[in-house]
Amino acid sequence: MPKIRVLFTSLLLAACALAVQAQPPSPAPLPPDPNAAKAQKLLDEMVQALGGERWLNQQNRYTEGSIAAFYKGKPTLGTTPFWAWTTPTVERIDLTEKKHDQQNWVQLYTDNQCWEITYRGKRAMNPKLCRAYVRDRDHSIEAAVKIWMKNPKTLLMYDGQRLVERHLADKISLLNDRNDAVEIDLDVQTHLPLRRSWQWHDSVYHDIDTAVEEYDDYHAVDGIATPFTITHFENGEMTGQRFITNALYNVPVPPDWYNLAAIIARAKH
Repeated sequence: MPKIRVLFTSLLLAACALAVQAQPPSPAPLPPDPNAAKAQKLLDEMVQALGGERWLNQQNRYTEGSIAAFYKGKPTLGTTPFWAWTTPTVERIDLTEKKHDQQNWVQLYTDNQCWEITYRGKRAMNPKLCRAYVRDRDHSIEAAVKIWMKNPKTLLMYDGQRLVERHLADKISLLNDRNDAVEIDLDVQTHLPLRRSWQWHDSVYHDIDTAVEEYDDYHAVDGIATPFTITHFENGEMTGQRFITNALYNVPVPPDWYNLAAIIARAKH
């Protein structure tokens, strides 16, 4: 019996060894994609040009200036002054400097909800305008860096160089796991964003729409590069511009500054 047990053990070990030898070798790891590596390098340079850790860790941004609206490329009704406080999750825009009259007008954007508040109370913003705001926020430079780039399923692509408003630019595309994309053009000299663009499927007309935002007149504010002129296009037509006259970062605000009920209460007084 001991000899039979030893023989059985030897045969079993030999069979295991043959099975291991018969397994195909593990595939060699794929070499890094040089195109994706170049896109990553350019995006890292963009972050540093914007302000590095200061830009990445900003708690909020305050801007003031004026907004101009356009229809079919032509301005409508002049410009409207604005005062805006923006955080990573919510934005408040005041469209009047006076706080105690019947012209008080505040817009509040939080999650996927958009509100307008006046002395009459609150009302939901036009759904089309709200959807446009959410798309813009979800395809912003901040979202591309802080959300898209952190997803390992996002593909980074370097698409070569082209001219953007008479500036030579490096074009980078980010494609996420939902087949959604945002394109960013960076000035080859400064590495600052000159333009970003994104597309979406129109649920009414079933076609593809394209939005483009261009950045100009950068100023260093608290160590952060800030564009003071922002121009928005849809399907090739200019639809709006923001002209910033002052900007600050990490501005202290009251605890209820973004609270809808508190804004309504202030607007009614």
